[in-house]
Formats: sequence, structure tokens, C-alpha cells
Amino acid sequence: MSMTPAAHAMRRSGKKEKRVRSSNRRIAIIGAGIGGLTLALALRERGIEATIYEQAAQLTEIGAAIALSANGTRELERLGCLPALAKVSTEPTELIYRNWADDRRVAAFPVRMDGAYRKLFGAPYFGIHRADLQTILSAQHGGARLHLGHRLERLVEGDHSIRLHFSNGHVEEVDVVIGADGVRSAVRRHVAGSDAMRYSRTSAFRGIVPIENLPSLPDPEAIQFWMGPNAHLLHYAIGGERKAVNYFAVVEGPEIWPQSGGSTARIDHQVAVDAFKGWHPAVSEMIGAVEHTIRWGLFTVNPILHWFKGRAVLMGDSVHAMLPHHGQGANTTIEDAVTLAELLARADMSDLAETLALYQALRQARTRKIQRSAWDTNRQLHLVDGPELAERDRKVARFADDFSWIHAHDALQTVKAALAEPRLQATG
Repeated sequence: MSMTPAAHAMRRSGKKEKRVRSSNRRIAIIGAGIGGLTLALALRERGIEATIYEQAAQLTEIGAAIALSANGTRELERLGCLPALAKVSTEPTELIYRNWADDRRVAAFPVRMDGAYRKLFGAPYFGIHRADLQTILSAQHGGARLHLGHRLERLVEGDHSIRLHFSNGHVEEVDVVIGADGVRSAVRRHVAGSDAMRYSRTSAFRGIVPIENLPSLPDPEAIQFWMGPNAHLLHYAIGGERKAVNYFAVVEGPEIWPQSGGSTARIDHQVAVDAFKGWHPAVSEMIGAVEHTIRWGLFTVNPILHWFKGRAVLMGDSVHAMLPHHGQGANTTIEDAVTLAELLARADMSDLAETLALYQALRQARTRKIQRSAWDTNRQLHLVDGPELAERDRKVARFADDFSWIHAHDALQTVKAALAEPRLQATG
């Protein structure tokens, strides 16, 4: 693992190896989504109470559902959330890749079956409604030091603090501020000069359908990719009772996103239906079961050289928003939160630049690799029928070998190992 000289300087013996328990430390988190709440919980576990500022008047999650893989659930288990998650989640039977027209199983890997996934990665794979995850994290947090209706407008750096100015007139001065505020991050604009969103020229339709309304669906409790020309559909069961299927259907286009200020655009329901015309009946049933009036544009953010500036630092979608084709947006955000919490707990504010440099060194390469892989995966899932399909099918069959590094990652042990390494002499 390559470290900057500043990151190496973080690895000092003595007081820097001990947690710093400071009740008067002022840490602000911008955004009360999955990342912001997880970070607050992880900091609390380490004796630090952070304050969360959320622009919405109430906590809501946009979107239908998410998949939590082992690299996320192992950290949520450490935060005491796993029993509640298990009650409202479905653990898929298998991961299956299918052909778009005839439901041929191109490749399959056991998940819940024989406990294969837990045995391999040491933590479960869950399908869960976003609202349920938000509720669990909110309940675990308890709402103390959570301020709704606070939209961050600007940040002003001082010699020993950073001042936050909100649209409601509130002003707060803190030691460090973490931007967990998504792809249109106000903190990112301060750190990098712009939000630098990038439209992928793909978009999606989504929905949740009762399993009883999908008579043609094979293996309804599996997580499945249906791969076809210029489109794919991913679905998995959600909920503790496994009675509903969440799907996410991705298509090419439109070439130019029609809504410059938003990630959704109005459509006629027939647009979604026509995009999957001729696909297997199970796919047609899913698309037809939901009245589609909007489509979601799929956006990433352009990489930036520095994840922090002064006393402001980025995490999650604000710095590495990615296409959802590996299901890692929420999971990598959870990894960020645990990594940052562990580092902040082991340093005082005089070490802040070194602490944040180590955080970036630990997280940047991994998240960038997943970003690029998710982008490349879109093309593989959308191949038209032709000679490239045979190689695509061989690649899909290697999924467990090629991508186990994503699921096996242990963010907490990684940061602890980095902190425990002997200090290397800075060169150059």
C-alpha cells in the first residue's frame, strides 16, 4: 500500500497509538443518510459524539432497496445493527446470471444455500428496503445531536476551526466537518471547487413487486441479473418475510440527460415497457407491474486528487459515487465511515492533516478500482447477441474468483493494520 509522507507521519508511537477520548471535540457530519448515520454511530462507539446536519425536514431515503454485502454487514454487526437488519432483510438463495430471452442460467453461485456466502466471507448478504435500513440506523442513533432542515451553504476556514453557514441562518464552528452529502455535495464544492457530476448515458427504472404477481419468475429468492442487448435487469427479494422483489432495470440512454438540476426525469410508462419488449416473461411481468412515471439517471463523480482540504473531508458518494452494477455504493460508504471513525478516534486535532491523508490513502485506490469495474461491467451486461457473448459468459462464470476481493474486505482490520505498521521513513 503506497502512502504519502504525511500519511506515514501518522504512524508514530506513544500517544498517537491510543484512542483520544475527548468530550469537547467538535465534529460535524453533513448528511444524515446511510453514510452520515453510520459514521456517527462508529464515532460514538469510540467515545466521540458528532453532530449531524441534514438539509431535509425529515429523514427519507430515495429509491427502493439496496443490497448489503459482507464488507458492509460485518461493520454494521460491529455497531450492533445486525439483529435488527436480519429481521427485515432477505438473504438470497443464489446469485444467478441469466440470458435475457430464454432464462438460460449463464452462471450461478450459492449465497444462502448451505451457508456458502457466510462461510466464505464471514458475514451475510442482505436485500433490504432503504427505508428499513434508514429506520434501523436512525433508531440506533437515537436522534441526539441530529439537526434537520439545515442546508449547508458555505464553509469558512479559520486557523483552528471551520465555520459552517446554513441557509436557515444558523452558524456553527467546528474542528472538522465530514461531507456525507451525496453527489451534489456542498462540502465537495468547498474541497474541490465543484461537484463534477458525470452522467453515464444510462438510466434506470425501478420498482417493488409482490412475488405472487410474478408467476413466470424462476428462483424468486435469488439475486439475479438478466443480461440483454443494451439493457439489463437486476432483482432480489427483500423483507423479512420474502414476499416482495425489488428490481432495478438499466437501459442505454438518453444520450443527454434532460434534467440538468436533478437525477430523475418524467417519462411515460410505455417507455419502460418498450425498453424490455421481447424479453423473458418474468422481466415483462416485473416492468409491467409498476406504473413508471420517472426514470433515474445514473451518475458518478469525477475523481479528485485530494479528498480533503483544511478541516473538511469527503466520504461516500460525495467523493466516489459509482454505478450500481456491483451493488457497492452503500457498502463502500459504510467502509469509509468505519475507517474515518477509527482514525479520528486515534488522533487529536493537531494531527488532522496527517489523519485525513492516511484516510485517503486507505480508501482512494479501493473505491476507484470498484468505480472503474462497475463502469466496465455495464458494457458486459449490455452486449448484443454476437461473438463477444462467449467471452462474456466465461467472464461471468469467474465472478466469485474475480470479485471476492470486494466482499472479503474488512475495513476495520485494514485501518488497524495500517496504524500498527512500523513507521516508514519518508523519502523524496
